[in-house]
Amino acid sequence: MNLSMRQIRAFLHVAQAGSFTRAAERVHMTQAGLSILVREVERQLGARLFDRTTRAVVLTEAGRRFALVAESVLVQLDDATAEVDAMGKQTRQQLRIAATPLVSSHLLPHMLARFRERQPGVRIQLLDDSLTGVQETVESGAADIGLGFFFKVSAGLVRRQIAQFPLMRVSPASTPPEGLGRAGWASLRGAQLVTLPSDNPIQRAVDLHLHKLGIDQAGRLPVSFIATMISMVEAGFGIAVLPTFAVAACRRHDVRIDLLGSPQMKLGFYRIARRGAAQTQAMKDFDEVLSQDLPRMSR
Repeated sequence: MNLSMRQIRAFLHVAQAGSFTRAAERVHMTQAGLSILVREVERQLGARLFDRTTRAVVLTEAGRRFALVAESVLVQLDDATAEVDAMGKQTRQQLRIAATPLVSSHLLPHMLARFRERQPGVRIQLLDDSLTGVQETVESGAADIGLGFFFKVSAGLVRRQIAQFPLMRVSPASTPPEGLGRAGWASLRGAQLVTLPSDNPIQRAVDLHLHKLGIDQAGRLPVSFIATMISMVEAGFGIAVLPTFAVAACRRHDVRIDLLGSPQMKLGFYRIARRGAAQTQAMKDFDEVLSQDLPRMSR
């Protein structure tokens, strides 16, 4: 048996109207078309559902039994359809972004404010976490987009590089310059460095580059977060090497920022999303804001 919802609804319309003619008028169909649908229901069920007279169409005992079940099925289907539609609407009207702490605190707030001007009806949720936490949040479906450096390749994720940030030297300064200066890698030779942990992917990239250039340091002070690095540099504990996406954070402190080169080294900044997940209009609009605003973050 393979009854369609259209056939079941046609049967119920006739049962409720008590007439093929009136039912056809209500659903804007021809009487012949409606009769064909009902006959197909009867054929598949192997039972006559209506007693037809010149004056009325009356349900048979089998028809009354089938009508009770059909009405229940359609009510449940309509309820489920409305619930799923509401869920879809909620999904379309929200944007959940997971990002590492400095990205969340210094890059995203202004971009999200611009996005909200475009999409005032979209509910924004910002989830700040470690790089590993960001990836796990997106993989689980708890976030729509993840932003950060050096996400691992995953079969369940689509990873796309959306920007590149060169490295800069951050050093103490009683009077920070207004602009971004220039410095050579040799200026790091013999310096006390404030760093991220050695297993941090940003720090691994920096260390590899320093090793290739043959640059040794006097010592290291590892801390867990970039914001802490900047504060420790400001307090005179050493200098730091950071991607220029931290320029905005540095400008809140008494530090000097100088672009390092040559050779200039750039770190890729990535956007991740679950493979196969629908790309909502909110996600597309936010991607446009990212493409416009990220290049300005290095200045």
